[in-house]
Amino acid sequence: MSKILIRGAKVLGGEPQDVLIDGATIAQVGAGLSAEGAEVVEADGKVLLPGLVDLHTHLREPGREDSETVLTGTRAAASGGYTAVFAMANTFPVADTAGVVEQVWRLGKEHGYCDVQPIGAVTVGLEGRKLAELGAMHESAAGVTVFSDDGKCVDDAVIMRRALEYVKAFGGVVAQHAQEPRLTEGAQMNEGIVSAELGLGGWPAVAEESIIARDVLLAEHVGSRVHICHLSTAGSVEIVRWAKSRGIDVTAEVTPHHLLLTDELVRTYNPVYKVNPPLRTERDVLALREALADGTIDIVATDHAPHPHEDKDCEWAAAAMGMVGLETALSVVQETMVDTGLLDWAGVAERMSATPARIGQATGHGRPVSAGEPANLTLVDTEYRGSVDPAGFASRSRNTPYEGRELPGRVTHTWLRGKATLVDGKLT
Repeated sequence: MSKILIRGAKVLGGEPQDVLIDGATIAQVGAGLSAEGAEVVEADGKVLLPGLVDLHTHLREPGREDSETVLTGTRAAASGGYTAVFAMANTFPVADTAGVVEQVWRLGKEHGYCDVQPIGAVTVGLEGRKLAELGAMHESAAGVTVFSDDGKCVDDAVIMRRALEYVKAFGGVVAQHAQEPRLTEGAQMNEGIVSAELGLGGWPAVAEESIIARDVLLAEHVGSRVHICHLSTAGSVEIVRWAKSRGIDVTAEVTPHHLLLTDELVRTYNPVYKVNPPLRTERDVLALREALADGTIDIVATDHAPHPHEDKDCEWAAAAMGMVGLETALSVVQETMVDTGLLDWAGVAERMSATPARIGQATGHGRPVSAGEPANLTLVDTEYRGSVDPAGFASRSRNTPYEGRELPGRVTHTWLRGKATLVDGKLT
């Protein structure tokens, strides 16, 4: 078993320490450590975090390998500092059976760049009419605990109630894509001043907020857990805050792009800014940052949504919705949350590693950087600043909204159970 000595790392942004990895485990954390024969990594004051965990990733395989595969997606994850990702169910075929989720899980095991935990569909074919095989997916080798029709909303209240009741049996959680379909027919962007001026179909905040309000009440009624995907409005924040004050078992996520970008960018008509839910207003962005800082929003999740060039290089109305995010997420969080003083690095570790691991029951991930814990780690050069160049992405797709934008921070190393997946910014 190999030994790795990380020398002079700021663990969670604290004072520099040495971290000794022995095999798959952290052996020691302290000052002045040494180990005969160990590979030495000079951290030089870089920040050491537990490996990041993404509760919301689209890997596209099976069925849309032109956009992404489990291999390319997990390579992108390792490049971004992630050691575990949860793969959404909107594949072709849909991940609504034990067979499909096991296929995705095994592909993750084979490739080895990070752990892949499939998310099972709530309804058969994501059609919202009949519950999928929730129990069978949970009992499969993949051990599914999170279920979502993401990309579509479970808009039928009876179906949603039944799903919430079903997952109680094994401590699972339903992750809702909050979008009332009738209120968003023909919608192209956030409903507001910009949509009115551009003449584009508006996507009202209430379409998100009404579903969240319904679902937290349903979760309370049946005594179950609900998770809100990619929360994007100030009103949604207030509903979640109220629900938590009432003791309802709800968690929520925000994406990096909703922490930074606004609907003003749609004035360019560049489809790279077309996303679901849409980019909102500056007021919403500031509310989301405050909510992430105060714990109303529990985690950051990328909603990494790769698309091939032809699905984005077209007129706005015809373009696919979504952005890649695994390789830029930590940089955006540094810019919006750390550099603004809203979070310290321990807070980032909580929201991008420990809490998503807890919500998704990702065993061995999100653990403290201390002796005896799994060596799932990422090292970040927080002093780095550079322009985003998608040509260097590990992802198969390039649909990033940050091309040419200067962002802070760069992941230099990632270790999965003591095995380096990224060294000096290069995949192993």
